[in-house]
Amino acid sequence: MHLLAIVDLLSILALGAALGFFGGLFGIGGGIIAIPFLALAFGMEQALAQGTSLAMMVPILLVGWWRYTRRHPIPWRAAIQIGLLASATTLVVAYVATGLNPNVLRTVFSVCLLILALRLLSQRRTPSPVETHSRFNLKLMPLVGIVGGACMGLLGVGGGLVATPIFTGCFGQRQTVAQSLSLALVTPCSIVALMTYGGARQVDWSIGLPLAIGGLFTVSLGVSLAHRLPERTMKTAFAWMILGTALWLLLKQLLLK
Repeated sequence: MHLLAIVDLLSILALGAALGFFGGLFGIGGGIIAIPFLALAFGMEQALAQGTSLAMMVPILLVGWWRYTRRHPIPWRAAIQIGLLASATTLVVAYVATGLNPNVLRTVFSVCLLILALRLLSQRRTPSPVETHSRFNLKLMPLVGIVGGACMGLLGVGGGLVATPIFTGCFGQRQTVAQSLSLALVTPCSIVALMTYGGARQVDWSIGLPLAIGGLFTVSLGVSLAHRLPERTMKTAFAWMILGTALWLLLKQLLLK
């Protein structure tokens, strides 16, 4: 192998390790960090960046889901229903997303990041919510898969970010159960989305696979460090990070003119 190719491969592996670490540190899987980085640093169009990010996320999510469900058992019937609805929704929405104008898709992604960041910053001083009773019939809980699947298909990320607060706030689930159910939603959605983006040739496997390999080595380290840092500090740092990313993506075209 040519020396330059080896250097490039090592650089991508190192980037994957960094993304896996920060993904574990912020509890986000790395996609929200990877997508804007691939779009900005590698000049990828938004759909290609999302597809390549999914190639990194899928193996990390599979490992994380397996480890998480061993410690936090979930109601499997509900999880299967959520996963099926979410996967079907992801399939439909992802087909639409791959045909959208890349500038429109990037704007949608940026606005979603902006809303998420502002929401996190507005809640950073709010105490942790106590356990509440379900405000809706638990039989409706699988419908959350439609909302999460739409986010995964359109943006390649965000299903868990949307689903977890719905599980806790609307259906009264404990945080650990809500996170397990979100993983049951996001993991199959990511696989479906990756297959869809791959079929549309919107995945750069030469970058995505080394990113995944690098991320698998460091995601556990990021999670371990996250448990040692103050939760308020982590939430605030993450919120400012995605706020800056969202503003940069929105203003990129104007600033570079």
